[in-house]
Parts: sequence; structure tokens; C-alpha cells
Amino acid sequence: MNAQTEPLMEGTPLIKPSSTDHPLYEALVEACRSVHDPEIPVNIYDLGLIYTIEISDENEVEVAMSLTAPGCPVAGEMPGWVADAISPVPGVKSVNVELIWEPQWGMDMMSDEARLELGFM
Repeated sequence: MNAQTEPLMEGTPLIKPSSTDHPLYEALVEACRSVHDPEIPVNIYDLGLIYTIEISDENEVEVAMSLTAPGCPVAGEMPGWVADAISPVPGVKSVNVELIWEPQWGMDMMSDEARLELGFM
């Protein structure tokens, strides 16, 4: 009997991993924490809206993010807010913020701090 009953895509991450070992990573996370969804009193990083922060060897930053809902009133503006927050971080060469919808954001992506602040814990 074939033991492989898993789907072919099993193990493929839905979200590209971040460059967590890069020296700029923590500063970029803090920059993302300065951006807030105007309708929710928690920063977008702790909400789980920043999916990936990828930093190249040349310090070019690629951010993949989502929104709580496609109809978010600030959908057109939020990627610019993130880019504006990251650009001044010392050492950053360039920033590109991409808005993605897969996987769809869910409340399980929030940090414990965000859940606590919003009364979900």
C-alpha cells in the first residue's frame, strides 16, 4: 500500500518566508508596527497583515501584505503607507510592497497582543 496519501502540494508554504536572519529585519518589523489600519486600533504587523518581509543582499525590500477585507476603504493607500514607513530605515535601498489576497487574512494570523487588545482573549 502506498503510504503517500498527502496532496502533492503538502509542505509548500502558503506564505513565502521572511528574511528573519537579515540584520535589517527587526528594524523593518518595527517600521511596519508604526502603520495602523484606521478602523482597528492595532498595528498592521500584529494584525498579521504583513505576510512576508524579504530583504535582498543589496538591501532591496519586498513586502507581501494583505488587508482584513478586499473592500477595505484604505486598500489603495495602505501599501504606500508601508513603503513610506520602511523607506527611511537606515540601509534600505528600495521598497516594493505587493498586496496579495492568497491566503486570505484571518483572525488566527493576529499576534496574541493584538487579540488581547481587541478583546479576543
